[in-house]
Amino acid sequence: MQIAIGLYPGFTALDAIGPYQVFTNLPGAEVVLCAERRGALDDDNGLLHLEIDHTFDDVSTPDILLVPGGLVTRRIAKERGPIVDWIRTAHATTTYTTSVCTGALLLGAAGVLDGLRATTHWIAYEQLRAYGEQPTAQRVVVEGKVVTAAGVSAGIDLALTLVGVTHGVETAQAIQLGIEYDPQPPYDAGAPSKAPPAIRELVTGVMGAAEARLLATE
Repeated sequence: MQIAIGLYPGFTALDAIGPYQVFTNLPGAEVVLCAERRGALDDDNGLLHLEIDHTFDDVSTPDILLVPGGLVTRRIAKERGPIVDWIRTAHATTTYTTSVCTGALLLGAAGVLDGLRATTHWIAYEQLRAYGEQPTAQRVVVEGKVVTAAGVSAGIDLALTLVGVTHGVETAQAIQLGIEYDPQPPYDAGAPSKAPPAIRELVTGVMGAAEARLLATE
C-alpha cells in the first residue's frame, strides 16, 4: 500500500507529521513525501526543512493520498496550483483521498468534495463552503473514499481511523499505543464550541492577521 503525503511550501508541519507518524508504523505501508519538485521544502514557520525526493509525477497512483493544510492553501486553491492538479488526477485511482485542516480547500479546488460533507479548521468553514461543500464540526468526516479532518492535530485521528478501516481495529489500537496517543489536554478549549468567546475572537484575529501578512508579501 502506497501512502502519498503531498506537500507544498508553507504547509503546517503537524498536519503532515501527525499522520506520517501513524502511517510509518503501519506494516507493509510505503509512505512517500512528494511535492511539485525535488529538494528542500520549508514549513509555514520556515524552521522545518524537509528534503523531498519525489515529485507529484513520481507518485501518480497512490492508494492513499493525504494533503495537509496551511494558511497558504487559500491562495493555492484559488490559483489551482500544481498540487491541485495532482489531487484531481490521482483521485481517480485512489482508495482514499484525504486532507487535514485547510488541506480540504485543496480537495475542494480539485473538485473532490462536490456535494459532500467535509471538515476543516473551524476558521475556514466559509471558505470551504465557497467550493460547494457542506462544512461540519466533526473531527473526522468519512464520505465514501473521501476523508477529511479538522484542524492540525486532527490529522492523527484521521490516520488512525484509516488504519482501522484498512487493517483492522487492533492494528490501529496497537499503533495508537505505540505512539502513546492518549489526549488529556490541560484545557477544554480545543474546539470553537468549547472555547470562551474572547479566546475565539483572539485566535480569529491572530490567524486573520497572519494570513493577511502572508498574502501581502506574495
